[in-house]
Amino acid sequence: MTIARIQSFAFSGIDAVPIEIQVQISGGLPAFLIVGLADKAVGEARERVRAALTAMGLALPPKRVLINLAPADLQKEGSHFDLGIALAVLAAMDVLPRDELAGYAAIGELSLDGGVNPVTGVLPAALGASARGVGLICAQSQGGEAAWAGRIEVLATPDLLSLVNHFRGVQVLSPPCPPGVAEAARVSDLADVKGMETAKRALEIAAAGGHSMMLIGPPGAGKSMLAARLPGLLPDLSAAEALEVSTIHSIAGLLADGKMVKRPPFREPHHSASQAAIVGGGPRAKPGEVSLAHRGVLFLDEMPELPRQSLEALRAPIETGRTTVARAAGHYTYPARFQLVAAMNPCRCGHLGDPGRECRRAPRCGEEYMAKISGPMLDRIDLTVEVRPVAATEIARAPAGETTCDVAARVACSRARQHRRQDGLCNAETSPEHFPMSEAARSLSEQAAERLQLSARGFTRLLRVSRTIADLEDVEEVQRPHVAEALGYRRRTPAQVG
Repeated sequence: MTIARIQSFAFSGIDAVPIEIQVQISGGLPAFLIVGLADKAVGEARERVRAALTAMGLALPPKRVLINLAPADLQKEGSHFDLGIALAVLAAMDVLPRDELAGYAAIGELSLDGGVNPVTGVLPAALGASARGVGLICAQSQGGEAAWAGRIEVLATPDLLSLVNHFRGVQVLSPPCPPGVAEAARVSDLADVKGMETAKRALEIAAAGGHSMMLIGPPGAGKSMLAARLPGLLPDLSAAEALEVSTIHSIAGLLADGKMVKRPPFREPHHSASQAAIVGGGPRAKPGEVSLAHRGVLFLDEMPELPRQSLEALRAPIETGRTTVARAAGHYTYPARFQLVAAMNPCRCGHLGDPGRECRRAPRCGEEYMAKISGPMLDRIDLTVEVRPVAATEIARAPAGETTCDVAARVACSRARQHRRQDGLCNAETSPEHFPMSEAARSLSEQAAERLQLSARGFTRLLRVSRTIADLEDVEEVQRPHVAEALGYRRRTPAQVG
């Protein structure tokens, strides 16, 4: 009586946790048992493995087949253990060499005809296999995704029979190659936006420093149009950032054709999205929109219409750059360093401030509508811009403004200065303690903080925006005009205005 072993992985956040699949075939009444805190999908692997072996012309021996997923106290979820279980069973039946199989990890779902289907999480599994010095066996369609892990042997197989033939020397599975970089989504040009100079300036500052922004204006003023052009202003992700973002998308099953994500993601969930959809969760603790927007933009249109719980759940990720989903079985942490862009109407009817169109409850309706967003949430927004409708004559006759490429070049130069000064961090992620400031600028910021009763967070964000404005002008020291412009974007409560 011997035991066959092969490795696989469970997932905790974006981390691949090593799992050893152990198979023992012993005497006794015929049985096929899976132990090791397996969920229903893992338990159903019994029937898929049995059917796949039958399709190959093999049958399970009339003995007691015991599969243990170690460590036994860690919850095992998903169908990606199918392939590892089948291979370990074949090794225990002496169909495959046990010693050779022990040098691999396997991840994949089996079809009833013996085919190997794609699963989520192949990229983090490949990175985990590379860290442990073992090869990875996966579905043929995901071989390219696994190849991104670098120096690792990848066996990408279309079915179980091809894999058996490979180990027996009958055929050779060709090593896959990385499939390349995903094509960037088409982004409309900023030159098409007529007027709105203040809003476009704020958009440039937000892109340059990674700042959060809120656009307030009546319906049709162009808030969504401006937000949709922000991704085009952002620089490409670095190699480390691209790998991190691609790993999150792999866990979520969104890594199309295994291609690396090189451009900052842009996510725009509907305002009816639940808290689990926004920050992550669900039965299997999947990443939410804040994690799918990691190193990119999260656009919340009609922000006050989102459920209050969903909005409040954003507060911690905005500050920490990560989100933690707590479950009885464990805690799952996902990266969530995103750039928040929100849009909203000034009131429910949308026409507050327009004497000819505002409702009878103005201005109280606007106060009640804004009250849907809590003070702590508003305090986390760096730039607030009022977007006014552009007159039809200006839309028709105004000349084209700066193109996205022109503004993106300035943003890239500003980001490069920040990365050199702050060890790869942008201004929105940095403590302002070491920002060089002139005495006049420092005095103005302190007076404004006292007069406007800014919180410590609000004061910090004011200094960060001022630093970004100085970086756009390639100025080493923050000056008084930079602080003054940043103050113009800081939202004031009625108490502060009074």
